[in-house]
Amino acid sequence: MTQALAPRDARSILSALRPLAPFFCLYVTFGATLGFLSGGAPLILRARGLDLAEVGLLQLINLPVGLTFLWAALLDRVRLPFLGHRLGWIVAAQGATVALLATLSLGEHWPLAALLVLAIATCACSATMDIALEALVVETVPAERRAFVASAKLCGASLGGILGVGVLVGSYDALGWPAALLACAGLDALCLLPILAYPEARLRGLGGAPESWSGSFGRLRALVGRIAALGAYFAAAYLLAGPNTLALLDLGVPLGRVGFLTGTILPAVNLAMALMAGGLAARFGTVRLILLGGIGVLASGGLMAAACAIRAEGLAVTATILNYVFGGFLGVPVFNMIYRWAEGPRPATDYALLFGAAFFAAMPLRVAAPALAALAGWPAYFAAAMPLYAAALAWLALVVARTRRADRAGLR
Repeated sequence: MTQALAPRDARSILSALRPLAPFFCLYVTFGATLGFLSGGAPLILRARGLDLAEVGLLQLINLPVGLTFLWAALLDRVRLPFLGHRLGWIVAAQGATVALLATLSLGEHWPLAALLVLAIATCACSATMDIALEALVVETVPAERRAFVASAKLCGASLGGILGVGVLVGSYDALGWPAALLACAGLDALCLLPILAYPEARLRGLGGAPESWSGSFGRLRALVGRIAALGAYFAAAYLLAGPNTLALLDLGVPLGRVGFLTGTILPAVNLAMALMAGGLAARFGTVRLILLGGIGVLASGGLMAAACAIRAEGLAVTATILNYVFGGFLGVPVFNMIYRWAEGPRPATDYALLFGAAFFAAMPLRVAAPALAALAGWPAYFAAAMPLYAAALAWLALVVARTRRADRAGLR
């Protein structure tokens, strides 16, 4: 009987996963493109003798990801004269990304300034594709299915990171600069194909009725509160988890092992956790999953503080991996709520504000974290970061719970 049911079960699983494939594929390209440009290219150029100060400038490549709110309104207001409203922007932005990557493939020996400008432009196109895709999710995917889309997003981005950093950089000696960039461009072009068949017009409106606001001030007030909660959480999460690799180096963990943790273990764990978190969020609820993941992150922070205090390399590596595991659970419910909060007549703008503005709200602490650790020492640093993270986690959970209560009461 089991054997007779197996093909039917397999078809059922494939039928459930098929609608997620277009989103998964585009998030693979997002992770691969940004992974190679902001993670792989600095390593390549440093290995070729680029000064550390100049390598630091390459962090500007990520800048457009947090600035999409500056042009997101254009995506909401303007419909391009081909395909659907969101699909037109997705294809245009992805096509520009492919063209810029192909141009970059010719610039192996160009000045750093030229490469940096082109890389930032490429990142801006990829980020534009991302917010158009997020708006498509908000407008066409029912709320009860968005946790699975968020899972597909994080799975795709994690796999893309493995391809963009692990594979392309790992095989760079064999590929060389032109082939590595063209391979990334080819991946971006190939992964665009599934979304072309997406029935945007037929599915528009399935995302639910737009959230009502008592005037523009009421809308702004609600968004500001949510942005503040997200920004506090992003900042506190980075304080507790971001400098882990620096602490590992200071404890004597070899650079190669640290690189393996960040370039392979981290995206692989994120991929596995995202696969699990989509179903768990749908079954147990967003607030519970946020609290479960957050408690695990706090526990890993405590282990990291203890490891630094007794200078235990193995315990520090274990704490870092545990942080990856529990932090991976949080991505799905957090992005699921961002989708919910972006419901409205301008979902691209709202998503860009919620994510981009929160990202920038966390920037001062992200910049200051290494200096704070140098001042206090690693054990005291991690011990001090834990209550800040707990407070930010509680704030985010409270804002999410308030939204869920309003949904159940029928208030939108």
